[in-house]
Amino acid sequence: MLNKKNTYKKLNQPVANSKLAFWQTKSLYEMTQTEWESLCDGCGKCCLEKIEDEDSGKVYTTKISCRLLNLETCKCNEYKNRFQYMNDCIKLTPRKVYSISWLPKTCAYRLVKEKKPLPLWHPLITKNPNSTLHAKQSAKEFAVHPKLMKHHLSTYILEENV
Repeated sequence: MLNKKNTYKKLNQPVANSKLAFWQTKSLYEMTQTEWESLCDGCGKCCLEKIEDEDSGKVYTTKISCRLLNLETCKCNEYKNRFQYMNDCIKLTPRKVYSISWLPKTCAYRLVKEKKPLPLWHPLITKNPNSTLHAKQSAKEFAVHPKLMKHHLSTYILEENV
């Protein structure tokens, strides 16, 4: 990014003498529960139905959302009690982040694991809890509620893993 002095600075990197953010200094295992929860950008992409190819084991993400996902806000309507309603809902933990392959490419848990910077639209960067929606980086842009499915789940596979 070019600043007023026509010099470059790296985006999403701390300025000299500034304090590094927790996601830049801690592993997923070292984070507090509050830090862990704040990593979620609220995109809703991990709440999309998945299909696993029985032969290859490859996991494909579909456009079909979990029935608990509010497609306007991309928030779970029953977040605190979601496991009571959805027995296949997966609680992300550091161990699971290191073992599952289908997390979205922009998922902060995945990016921290891979030691990559968060996207510039991430709420921790913008300080705006709705920045993911405003940047059109959420499942809201394409997701379909399961009640609106008209075809077999396999017809809703995303061409590219989000």
